[in-house]
Amino acid sequence: MMGTVALVPCAGYNRQEVTEAVRTGVELLGGIGRFVRPEEHILLKPNLLRKAEPDRAVSTHPEVFRAVAALLREVGYSNLTYGDSPGTGSMAKTAEACGMAAPAQEFNIPQADFSTCVETAFPQGRVSQRFFLAKGVVDNPAVINICKMKTHALERITGAVKNLYGCVQGYNKSAGHVAYPSAERFAAMLCDLHRLIRPRLHILDGITAMEGNGPASGTPVHMGVLLFSDDPVALDSVFCRLVYLNPELVPTNVQGMKAGVGTYEQVRVLTPQGELDVDEAVERHGHSEFDVYRGKEERPFLKNLLRFARSKPAIDGTRCVGCGVCVDACPVQGKAVHQPRRGVKPTYDYKACIRCFCCQEMCPEQAIFVKKPLMARLADRKW
Repeated sequence: MMGTVALVPCAGYNRQEVTEAVRTGVELLGGIGRFVRPEEHILLKPNLLRKAEPDRAVSTHPEVFRAVAALLREVGYSNLTYGDSPGTGSMAKTAEACGMAAPAQEFNIPQADFSTCVETAFPQGRVSQRFFLAKGVVDNPAVINICKMKTHALERITGAVKNLYGCVQGYNKSAGHVAYPSAERFAAMLCDLHRLIRPRLHILDGITAMEGNGPASGTPVHMGVLLFSDDPVALDSVFCRLVYLNPELVPTNVQGMKAGVGTYEQVRVLTPQGELDVDEAVERHGHSEFDVYRGKEERPFLKNLLRFARSKPAIDGTRCVGCGVCVDACPVQGKAVHQPRRGVKPTYDYKACIRCFCCQEMCPEQAIFVKKPLMARLADRKW
């Protein structure tokens, strides 16, 4: 099994440059007609995590979304919708804040129904035999996944595989974290979701990526690439290699291989200048100083025996304003993060915490960070 990823350099979000880069990437893979037919009902699935300006790199940049929409409209695709299930707030307000609503209106692309839940059986699932999908996903079965290059507290990175979780409707996303609390189980569930939805094409916005405390509170960093593939695991593995992260350390890659969703072992990279092997792509476009956790996974017996051997969310008191968003985001029954009243800094009950990092993901003040286990901090220390 060989994965193919198109890599197109793109220096910034200049409209003409992004439009040309998207067209080039799709053509390198054989053209848009290879993935979707004009008569199909197509869902454009960007990353709309939460309200944030485009230059924060929290969500898919609207110029990348616009370029995909323009490509489809220009060649006669009429049945287009778009949508995502944000972590907080409505999709309409999130799309407006992230700049996505404007290009959608420009190309007359309506929002799909992400407020209605459709329980969908999937008896073939390895770990999940049912999903609570947004109706807009069920109504528009041809999905184009327009994801964002970011770090992620639970899975190390969020790219093509992780972005599909936004197809799960509303509060059911939080329930999924409780049902699949470990990184491995959550990744296996995501791979079942991919096997159910079967997205046609994945486009990764890596022009400006997010490093560090991702997926919402990290630091924007220039990477200058767009990645394209029909194999989400291959695409994510190239993302990993570009930031000097071993793809085998990313649970979504490992579980994706096991589930047959894709491969990270044999991948070829197509560029406008010709085919490269992955090492050559890294040499030309990689970023060795990209801030992502590259340490080994915590060993299961240490997780059970030693509290200091586990990563956990922690609050930066200099940033926290006591807004309570972290409490609202916690999916644990009875809550693992507590706040006596709004305006007071919350505290954690780590015995109840499942380490899903929803609190860190949703914090609007960038006040929650992932505290690495002691052994990882020692390994990172410059002696």
